[in-house]
Parts: sequence; C-alpha cells; structure tokens
Amino acid sequence: MRWHSRVPALVWLGVAALAVATSCAQAQVPQAAQQHRALLTRTAHAVWGLDAPIAVFAAQVHQESAWRPSAVSHVGAQGLAQFMPGTTRWIAGLHPELAAQQPYNPAWAMRALVTYDRWLYNRTPTRYTPYERMWVALRSYNGGLGHWQAEAAATGAAQPTLAQVDAACGKARRAAVHCRENLGYPHRILVVLQPRYLQWGPGL
Repeated sequence: MRWHSRVPALVWLGVAALAVATSCAQAQVPQAAQQHRALLTRTAHAVWGLDAPIAVFAAQVHQESAWRPSAVSHVGAQGLAQFMPGTTRWIAGLHPELAAQQPYNPAWAMRALVTYDRWLYNRTPTRYTPYERMWVALRSYNGGLGHWQAEAAATGAAQPTLAQVDAACGKARRAAVHCRENLGYPHRILVVLQPRYLQWGPGL
C-alpha cells in the first residue's frame, strides 16, 4: 500500500485518539463540578476579565474541596474555596460584595476564591511570567503571602527567580515541615488538574 493511500486512515486514527483523550479528561472531572461551571465562568470574567484563566480556578476548586460546598477540613477551612474563618472575615471587610460571609454558599465561595487569587496575583513580581505569577499566588493562597515574601528575601537576591524562592521554602518564617504541601499545591493545580478543565476555558 502506498503511503498516500494510508493518509485518511492515519487522520481518522488521530481524530479517534483525540476523542479518547478528551473523553478521559472529562471523565476525571467530578460530576458535581458541572453544575458550577457556568457560574464560575461568569464570576471569573467579572473579576479577571474575559481572558480569565478559568481552567486554573476550576482546578483550584477541585483541589480545595472536590466541588463539595459543605466541605470542612481538619483545621476548620470551609466550603468550596476552603476559606478559614479569619480569611472570610478579612476578605468580607475588603470587598463589599463578599460582606455576607457565606463560605458554604457556592456563589460566595467562588467569588471569594477568584477575588483572593486576583488580590494575591497583583502582589506577585511583575517580571515573572503569568504562569509563574499564578504559581506564587497559589502558594500564597495555600500558605500565606507573607511567608512567600519572607522566603524571597531569604534568598539574598535582589530579584530572585521563582526557582530560588521555591528553594528557600522553610528558610524564613515558615516551618520546613509545611514545604512539601505548599510547593505541591501549585504543582497539583497547574500541572496535574488544570488540563482536565481546559475545555471550560483558558488556562496558563
């Protein structure tokens, strides 16, 4: 058989492989997530604009609560976005639209998540790429912006790279025992979970 006679078959094999990959990705998205897709998209657009990284936020909710609005962690974090009570009060005081303090309300929780991410992202080094800035924002969401800033200072570099700051985890105020979780948090969201949600919208 000549090579050009095999082209249609190869094309169809490629299409079939893509369909299987897409199906597998969708299968890894919890069914509970689908009911929140439209609202998360609208909320992210309202806070971040039309180029909002929807896939990142969806992956983050997946990581935080597996899309369970009633989730409560062993340390007391609440709802889809797993806000601690103190963080709930803080962000409610900062943003009037979140004044209701309803972490178990999916609409409130998703608004709080994308708003807090935006607040953190705006405080990351502008010399970093968008992906790197989101990495920093996610580490800060998980473990506190102050800890990340202290570790950046601990590098001793005037303009430390992302890798240098990550390597300094546990060398400032944060206990080293927490570094595995804190460094693993953005990796799981951006590398492991984000691809599952790319059909929802843009990623990083």
